[in-house]
Amino acid sequence: MATHSHDGSCFYLFLLKYLCDTLELRFLGGAGEVGRSAILLKDEVNILMDYGIKLEGKAQFPLLPKKVDALVLSHAHLDHSGYAPALYKRGMPMAFGTEPTYKLAELLIEDSIKVNMKKHERLGFGKKDMRTFLNSYSMRSYGEGIDFREHTITLHNAGHIAGSAITLIENKEGRRVAYTGDFKLSKQTLHHGAEIIDCDVLITESTYATREHPDRDALIAQFINNIKEVTENGGTALIPVFAVGRAQEVLAILNKHGLMDHTYIDGMALKATNIVMSTPEFLNNPKLLSDAVSKAQKITKANDRGRALYGGSIIVTTAGMLSGGPVLDYITKLNNKSMIFLTGYQAENTNGRRLLENKPLIIDDKSIFIKTPFAFYDLSAHAGQEDLHDYVKRANPETVVCVHGDEESTSAFKEWLQGEGYEAYAPKMGEEITIK
Repeated sequence: MATHSHDGSCFYLFLLKYLCDTLELRFLGGAGEVGRSAILLKDEVNILMDYGIKLEGKAQFPLLPKKVDALVLSHAHLDHSGYAPALYKRGMPMAFGTEPTYKLAELLIEDSIKVNMKKHERLGFGKKDMRTFLNSYSMRSYGEGIDFREHTITLHNAGHIAGSAITLIENKEGRRVAYTGDFKLSKQTLHHGAEIIDCDVLITESTYATREHPDRDALIAQFINNIKEVTENGGTALIPVFAVGRAQEVLAILNKHGLMDHTYIDGMALKATNIVMSTPEFLNNPKLLSDAVSKAQKITKANDRGRALYGGSIIVTTAGMLSGGPVLDYITKLNNKSMIFLTGYQAENTNGRRLLENKPLIIDDKSIFIKTPFAFYDLSAHAGQEDLHDYVKRANPETVVCVHGDEESTSAFKEWLQGEGYEAYAPKMGEEITIK
């Protein structure tokens, strides 16, 4: 009996130590795919990292977690923040993120509510849930430790867009889990590169794990030269942009190269840019952007769009994948000297992808073939293959989890990591991983 009691105590102590030394990760979305990022860390408390939607055709949502104690948003893009209000239908977890993420997520999510109402599609939450989410959100600065139930959460610059953050979660045993969200290791016009966070477990995006981006300086030089050729020939340079991130970067590039005199800005790009300028401490060159906006001609009414189409103009407008917004009004009215400048990723089943594949666009339920020439410039705000490898080596984790990439990219990244001696995973949606 005494021996049994002793053995039982030993087993209990072993089990307690085992439980304290293990972490569970559940992948509610964004695993083996790009979109609806949602990763649940279970370690005495349940901390959810991002809760987004997938926007390819009809909106797709992440799985619902049973319990969430805290939500940490890496940044405002809808594939990382867009489903956050749905959590507040059943509970009121604390939410953490930066000030730009709060303001920009509010703008983007409210717009997605309007878009889905027009489509008569259900989003899974309403304006009341949106308000509860915003009221539960605590705005934090980079490097500011957040004490949360024997865990410390710290946000670090991710170099992706204004306010984007790499999340570091440290438990009472000193174990460090870092989640990159979307990040850019090299410098952009408006952003310093991402901080390297030393950690034990690294959960990293893998979007471009199988390829490199072109040399950015050379690409920007080509971008600027081609815009000048079009405008000097009397055409319009139409630049579709993502409202958050790419719009601000493009405006800064245009201003840096003295091209603001005939530049127009339209759509949500203007609203988002004004929000970004309200938090200049999250930019490495805020004056370059504020000067660009002060010089740009603003289109605030549909009736004013005609003047932006006079020859020799540059139009920076949403949406970046030609999926809606003012760009669809402009694109059918360009003169034959004009050109379309795509600057970002074009997802499957979007008008932007159809343009790249020389297929007709779907505009107002009509199939329209666009004859205007176009070019694609990879001004990505994501890390390429070399930077992904470099980040892992410098962060020095024992375990790496590859997310936010298609199955080919995450699997290839996992295999490279295993070849380098790391414990590596490429989970699928709904899977759980226990890390000892």
